[in-house]
Amino acid sequence: MWYAAATAGLFALGAYLGRELTYGAAFGCYLLAFVCLIGLRFAVRRSARLNVVLLCGLGLLMGLALAPTLVHYAGANPQALWQAGAATTLVAAGFGAAGYATRQDLSGIARAGSWALLALIAFGIALIFAHIPGGALAYSILGLVVFTGLIMFDFQRLRRSTDLDSASLIAASIFLDALNVFLFFLQIFDRRRE
Repeated sequence: MWYAAATAGLFALGAYLGRELTYGAAFGCYLLAFVCLIGLRFAVRRSARLNVVLLCGLGLLMGLALAPTLVHYAGANPQALWQAGAATTLVAAGFGAAGYATRQDLSGIARAGSWALLALIAFGIALIFAHIPGGALAYSILGLVVFTGLIMFDFQRLRRSTDLDSASLIAASIFLDALNVFLFFLQIFDRRRE
């Protein structure tokens, strides 16, 4: 959990440092964060120190990548940022605790969540090309359902794991689950303003 907390802290630092970034530079940071994530997968057994560096890079670069978006929301609807942050904290704590405490195997949720994530991506692509009334709200709600299930699974994986080599991968999963929940809540709370 310390790894996930440190990654979230570096995300916040990156979001602060990247306040003046252009969207193009932010996209470059997003691509580098993706490289860090792939690197984590390949470096998991090779070097614990490299894993920590890549995990820290992931958090910092994701913060830089999302900084212009967060600055936009801070200017247009700052209340949505606070509401999304509070809701994400409650969801991550509640579903994380449920996943950590349950004795029932949640690997079925992970399999279903993976397929649901692919369907969600397809639905998101369809929303780009077709106007579906209420489609954006449905997309956000479905995304919340998928990622809350993944939060439960990842917290159970955290409890069951005895392999310290996989700690950085689990921390990255928890961080990315929580980040996606935050972004979906941000879309929902910003829509309430309309």
